[in-house]
Amino acid sequence: MTVPVRGEGLSGIRELVLGQFEVSWALFEYHLQRLTPDDLLWEPAALCWTVRPDVAGTWQADWSDDALDPIPVPTIGWLSWHVGWWWTTAIAHARGVVPPERTAVRWPGDLAGTLHWMRVLRDEWTHVLEDADDSWLAKPIAFPWPPESGRSVADLFAWVNVELTKNAAEIGQLRLIRAADPEALAG
Repeated sequence: MTVPVRGEGLSGIRELVLGQFEVSWALFEYHLQRLTPDDLLWEPAALCWTVRPDVAGTWQADWSDDALDPIPVPTIGWLSWHVGWWWTTAIAHARGVVPPERTAVRWPGDLAGTLHWMRVLRDEWTHVLEDADDSWLAKPIAFPWPPESGRSVADLFAWVNVELTKNAAEIGQLRLIRAADPEALAG
């Protein structure tokens, strides 16, 4: 059960989540602004997940439904696709529409397209947050949890902030490692 931290009722939750989102986005934007085209597909380890063009030139993300051990290290390109996928899905669920299949969410293939995509998603998500009222925040939702979880739209809003912060940190760490390691720049 979600407990309001500020304000009255669930409206305080909306204010809190919107404020947290602004902080999460600021961290993400900090790293987005510093990315170079070569950062996107740099493979930081031998066991790596990335995005690759298929025979038609459409970018496909590496994926497995099996539990992998060890887990592949993702490229920044893969992480940006992953953000685009889960955020597109979260927006669809929040709006009550059927989300696209994972395989239908395509990575743009370059830095300019990726930056544009991330910023469009941010704008769409901001509209979702701003449109929320108490009845909507309390509404049950089954993403990213199973339907029987008892989670609400307010929980989804909080989850997006956590997921965005996690992905921003992963992208930032990869960017920093690549920039700090001259040998990585040669690869």
